[in-house]
Order: sequence, then C-alpha cells, then structure tokens
Amino acid sequence: MLTQEEVRQIFLEAQAWQKGHFRLSSGRHSGEYWEKFWVLQWPRSVERLCSEIARRYQNENVEVVLGPTTGGILLAFEVARQMGVRALYAEKEQGQRMLRRGLALEPGARTLIVDDVMTMGGAVRECIALAEARKAHIVGTAVLVDRSGGTVDLGYRQEALLTVEAETYAPEECPLCAQGLPIREPGSRSLTAATS
Repeated sequence: MLTQEEVRQIFLEAQAWQKGHFRLSSGRHSGEYWEKFWVLQWPRSVERLCSEIARRYQNENVEVVLGPTTGGILLAFEVARQMGVRALYAEKEQGQRMLRRGLALEPGARTLIVDDVMTMGGAVRECIALAEARKAHIVGTAVLVDRSGGTVDLGYRQEALLTVEAETYAPEECPLCAQGLPIREPGSRSLTAATS
C-alpha cells in the first residue's frame, strides 16, 4: 500500500513537481505543474503507482481498464497487466475520445478508467462519456494526482493516489500574467516561453 506521502516522494524524486507560470491543457493558468512524464519514464515507479490503483479496485471484478492518450495509455496498460485484464485506449479524433484500430468496449463490461493528473477532469469525463455511450459498467476512476483538492465530482467512485490543492486561474484573472511572468505550455505543447 502506498501512502500519499510516498506518492508525493515519487514525484519529487523524479523532479516532476515544477514551479513557474504554466498554461494547463484545461486552458487555466497555474504557478505549479505536475509533469507526469518525468515519473512515467521510470517503469519501476509506474509499476508501484499502478499496483496501488489495482489494489484499490481488486474486489471490483474489473474486466477492462480504459485510459486516454497519452499518459493514460501507459497507466491503463500497467494496471490492466497487474489485474490480468484487457487495456483500451481512448484517442482523440475530431475533438472526441474514440476507440480506434477496431477495438471495442462491450456493453456491460466492468470498466475502470485511469489517468495521470486531473485538474478539472476533462480527459476522464471524455472517457466516461465514451464508456457510457457503449453501455459499459463503470466501476470507478483513478488518477495519480488530483490537483483539484478533491473538488471535482465525476459521478462515479474516484480514487486519487495524491490529492493536492493547486491554485489555478482563468487567463484574464491570472496574477502571474499581471506580473508579466513568461508562460510555458508543458506536456504535448512546446516548453518554450510564450506570452499569454
């Protein structure tokens, strides 16, 4: 069993908790960023984190683990591997999460949805919508880090290995922008400085 402090330590050791001025994928701004790929590059860390997710859902008869691109793919695969079940990946196509490559999620399939870092829950909600549209049975969700401080309600059982309260701002209300601090767009975007 991993404690929140042990999860935090995994992120700190990987130097995945960063300070600065960031534009998040949600469009909001923040003075901190949890760069999950700095953790996900270490298979042993991924194995430990996913083991905790699998442990929390071990009595739910999970049949499928579903994760969104990109980091969610690694987590879905490893959680599914540890549970001895199938992993599926929700890719973006025309602004919508889809199962591609002929993969299918069957009606009634007991499905666990996993992702890396949640701020407002957008990617997880998209996976929920995909699973609901296919009439899967959603047993719950799990994320490595919940940046919302536990305020996001997805409508299903939620597990976060680490819950933090990371302050975020609408771009027009961002005090970091008001200070003229350069903004970075981490993740799949460029890490070069830009203006807001």
